[in-house]
Amino acid sequence: MGGVLIYGATGYTGKLVARRAKEIGMTPILAGRNADKVRAVAEPLGFEWRAADINDPAALDKALEGIEVVVHIAGPFSATSRQMADACIRNKAHYLDITGEIAVIEALASRSNEAAAAGVMLMPGVGFDVVPSDCLAARVAGRVKNPTKLTLAIGGLEKASRGTLKSSIESVGNPVRVRRGGAIETTWPPPRRAFDFGAGPRPGIAVGWGDVATAYYSTGVPDITVYFEAMPQMEQMSKLNGFMRWLLSRGFMQSVLKAGIDRMPEGPTDAERAAGKAVLIGEAVNDKGEKAVSRLTTPEGYTLTGLTSLEIVKRILAGGAKPGFQTPSKVFGADFIAGIEGCEFADQ
Repeated sequence: MGGVLIYGATGYTGKLVARRAKEIGMTPILAGRNADKVRAVAEPLGFEWRAADINDPAALDKALEGIEVVVHIAGPFSATSRQMADACIRNKAHYLDITGEIAVIEALASRSNEAAAAGVMLMPGVGFDVVPSDCLAARVAGRVKNPTKLTLAIGGLEKASRGTLKSSIESVGNPVRVRRGGAIETTWPPPRRAFDFGAGPRPGIAVGWGDVATAYYSTGVPDITVYFEAMPQMEQMSKLNGFMRWLLSRGFMQSVLKAGIDRMPEGPTDAERAAGKAVLIGEAVNDKGEKAVSRLTTPEGYTLTGLTSLEIVKRILAGGAKPGFQTPSKVFGADFIAGIEGCEFADQ
């Protein structure tokens, strides 16, 4: 049995996953670009560590020596996923990440045959992006005969880490992506719809969440839209005209916006995470108008990422990997999330 490498262990989510690994008796090797920063995280936990730049193939190959599973947590994944997937395929290590970026997921899906030939599984989205919503999509789609439309709505995401915010900022100039007729399309302004996350109807705004990619591979449903519960910042972004979205996507403005994010707290505190929860709603409809709705309650998103990512690692080490591109529900089933502490389905 090979080892486990957590790459990107010095970021907010990486440190949370490393702490969770320690709590459950797992002994991963921690890795990242900066040796001093990786050492500072690894040594208090008693973990081995390795340093490697994501853009140095030889260094990555050395970091992956003896590794069976890589948990890639160093975003933005649009800038890092390809390099780590290359290294995993070269070194025959299974690739996991926590991305919600549609383009990254689709790029990994396009490499399914290449990975399968190497005996490697590529599974993006093993955290809150997209394990709970992927399992919910598979569950609700399975409750309707021949569903043609899938709607997912996610509430309870008030707090975000710096990394998450920076990834959001990078997409400010992009229209919202949805899936129609099996193909990914763009639309602006974002579609809107109200959802009851447990305290009465709340406005929702469509977003280009990872399930626009993964839910299609998991369910085969051709029309997919994902909504977030509308927060004030989302409302502001949704009302930007084309010129402002273009302006904010320029390099200088991106630097200004990201500098502002760097002055914010690294992410939710332990107390905020413990008090938080997420509520997800899934709706599947077929051409006859038959409909099923399911609800899923989970712990706060960053907490859940530590739970789901490491549970998937444990299952792979126990022989549960399936070579090629995969989604969580395709390999582990729609009920996988129900086995995670604090997660509960309710069918309507």
